[in-house]
Amino acid sequence: MSIVTRRGDQGETALMYNRRVAKCHPRVEAYGAVDELNSALGLARAVAKQAFLRGNLRLIQEDLVVLMGELATAPEDLPRYDEDGYSRVMPAMTARLDKLVKEIEAVSVTPRGWATPGENVSAAALDLARSICRRAERRVCALRETGQLHNAEIIAYLNRLADVLWLLARWVEAKQSRRTKRRR
Repeated sequence: MSIVTRRGDQGETALMYNRRVAKCHPRVEAYGAVDELNSALGLARAVAKQAFLRGNLRLIQEDLVVLMGELATAPEDLPRYDEDGYSRVMPAMTARLDKLVKEIEAVSVTPRGWATPGENVSAAALDLARSICRRAERRVCALRETGQLHNAEIIAYLNRLADVLWLLARWVEAKQSRRTKRRR
C-alpha cells in the first residue's frame, strides 16, 4: 500500500473513523500543530546531549501521540474511540509535567523574564518547540470556543508543556554555561 492515496487531493482529510473534513478544519489545525510540536521535539531530542533531556522528551512525545489521537477524533466518535481502547489525555499526564517542573526548579532554574533563544542549538530547539506548543494550545482553545473540545485537560497539558519546555531550554543553557566556565 502506498502513502499516496489521492483522497486528499480535493482539500479534505480523514479524522479517526474516516469522518471527512476540510484540511483547514479547526480540528485538523489543532492536531496538525501538535504534530509539528512533536516533530520539533524530535529535533530537540536528536541534538540533546543529556540523557535526562532525551528521556523526558521521548516521554513527552509519547504523550503527544495520545493527545493527537484524541484531537483527531470527532466528538461523536469518542465513545467508539474509548471502546477501541485508545488512551485519552488524563490529569496524571499533566501531573507528570508538574513533577518535572519541580525537579528542574529544584536545581535553581527558575523564570527570570524573557529569554532570547539561540544560546546553543539544544536550547534553541527547545524554544522552537515551546513556541509551536503555544500555537497548538491556541488552536485547541479555538476548538473549545466552538464547542468541539470535550477534554479540557488537553489545554492544561499543553499549557504546562510550554512551561516545561521553557524551563528545559534554560536548564540546557545553564548546563552549557557551567561547562564553559569549568574549561576556562
